[in-house]
Amino acid sequence: MKTLIRPALTLFILLSIITGLIYPLLVTGISQALFPTQAAGSLILRDGKPIGSRLIGQHFTDPKYFWGRLSATSPQPYNSAASSGSNFGPLNPLLKEAAESHIKTLREADPGNNAPIPVDLVTASASGLDPHISPAAAKYQIARVARARGLSPDAVRTLVMQQTEDREWGVFGEPRVNVLALNLALDHLSSQPKP
Repeated sequence: MKTLIRPALTLFILLSIITGLIYPLLVTGISQALFPTQAAGSLILRDGKPIGSRLIGQHFTDPKYFWGRLSATSPQPYNSAASSGSNFGPLNPLLKEAAESHIKTLREADPGNNAPIPVDLVTASASGLDPHISPAAAKYQIARVARARGLSPDAVRTLVMQQTEDREWGVFGEPRVNVLALNLALDHLSSQPKP
């Protein structure tokens, strides 16, 4: 029996050190050396302080900001500790109620906008943390944001185009706009002196 326990225990300790210490430290070191921003959480800094991540959405409700997708996380929207989708199927009446409620909110925030509302503005993402909206969703909000900030719609439209990210490597995914990055660029634009 001793002849079986000693090699098994030795192998357990050796593999624990390799897979539990050496490998994670090696991978962490390589990732921090090759991809320092991503390894640190893709943080967005303002005045040297982190204000968010490019990977996790933030909840904006002020009319002077672009709004992101709905978040199904709890107890507050975009809670990264509780990533989850709504799990409402297309036939679930709660999905329809949530969409209709958000349509009402969007219409009340911009009563003159009769354009069709892009679907990503009234539905949650699978994780509930998606920081992106479609370019169509951003364009839908241009008039409201421009009016709330006293900017020309053309200036805001140009900013949206500048902040639109293309498909990954030109192939994967869809064009998208990071809401936090767009709102920070909007704050920067609004703080510039007007000619």
